[in-house]
Amino acid sequence: MISKILIANRGEIALRVLRACKELGIATVAVHSTADANAMHVRLADESVCIGPPPSRDSYLNIHQIVAACEITGADAVHPGYGFLSENAKFADILEAHGITFIGPTAEHIRLMGDKITAKQTAVELGIPVVPGSAGEVTQENALETARQIGFPVLIKATAGGGGRGMKVAKTEADLDEAFNTARTEASAAFGNAAVYMEKYLGKPRHIEVQVVGDGAGNAIHLGERDCSLQRRHQKVWEEANSPALNVEQRMKIGQICADAMEKMKYRGAGTVEFLYENGEFYFIEMNTRLQVEHPITEAITGIDLVHEQIRVASGAGLSVTQDEITFSGHAIECRINAEDPRTFVPSPGTITHFHAPGGLGVRVDSGAYAGYKIPPYYDSLIGKLIVHGRTRVECMMRLRRVLDEFVVDGIKTTLPLFQDLVSNQDIANGDYDIHWLENYLANDKPQG
Repeated sequence: MISKILIANRGEIALRVLRACKELGIATVAVHSTADANAMHVRLADESVCIGPPPSRDSYLNIHQIVAACEITGADAVHPGYGFLSENAKFADILEAHGITFIGPTAEHIRLMGDKITAKQTAVELGIPVVPGSAGEVTQENALETARQIGFPVLIKATAGGGGRGMKVAKTEADLDEAFNTARTEASAAFGNAAVYMEKYLGKPRHIEVQVVGDGAGNAIHLGERDCSLQRRHQKVWEEANSPALNVEQRMKIGQICADAMEKMKYRGAGTVEFLYENGEFYFIEMNTRLQVEHPITEAITGIDLVHEQIRVASGAGLSVTQDEITFSGHAIECRINAEDPRTFVPSPGTITHFHAPGGLGVRVDSGAYAGYKIPPYYDSLIGKLIVHGRTRVECMMRLRRVLDEFVVDGIKTTLPLFQDLVSNQDIANGDYDIHWLENYLANDKPQG
């Protein structure tokens, strides 16, 4: 059994993992940059190690320093959280070479699903439905022919991409050259890899993702789906479980397809299979081989702690439940609270002067923020996640409306006003939205702030 876990992350996810470790009686090590010396996860961990100056490349992405921290503290496992090194196959390999358990998938599976083209080919082989597109990398020479075969509009995407970078739409043949070259340029700058592929652009899809967990020995389960369609610049803002767009039959069918695929792969740990969904059809877009930011809403409707499952599997203890034992109860919504101006979305680092988290039945706040905490300007602007659960979606929305009015964060600007607007919007109340809805809304009706 794992005895000491080093948490190779920061912010709310580091605190989230720390809590799970304490509940399992496992000692914890926090690593931090000099900018995060007063972070809450550092204060609460059993041990802490400073691994470098503020820039991520010198601290949270510094593999040498993290491995050294493991050796200094005697940590026998590393939980990477999400972001940073969570999907870095080289990091997983190095830890294994040092006899340190990586709490996540094998390096082989990280590599396999990390490249968009290989991931899509693998999905086809595993029986997962995919969006029509190119069989592999698209070049300048075959771009037009490929686009014509797929049919316009088409979406050009970086093979090593994520977060919307290296992604461009060509609605007609006249748009293709500029979209193709821009996507390649962005991909090269962001990922050091200019390769792109092409797929059919869907007009008004939803973004649906299925949570899976495997034990690495051929057993896997799914924990239902999440609807992540409310996005801005391909970044998720508001997530729901279950999706307002699916019925029980659709939910169980796509979930079982994903669980069966993970069993064939002998996938280890938590992962998310992501789809575009339109007109009753699912189209695979990618797989994230890590814990997702929005995992708490799945925990809310299933009662299953996903970090506990990750640690169990990494320890060789297997899954705590079978598929038949999983039940889905009620509805949950997560709002990502960012330190950003709600009108311009410009980051708003600074000192939080007052912080009051809402409470009550069915309310969870994952945040490392507190009054007096200084938000550094070097990292992602996410400062907390508000998770609300109700017996029905209507009850969940009413509860969310109430707790948003209770949530106080002073001293900086946050996106709380955006969610106060969204929770009162009729389209959102009806569950009638797609991946373009939020950007269209923001272009016309910005929150007041």
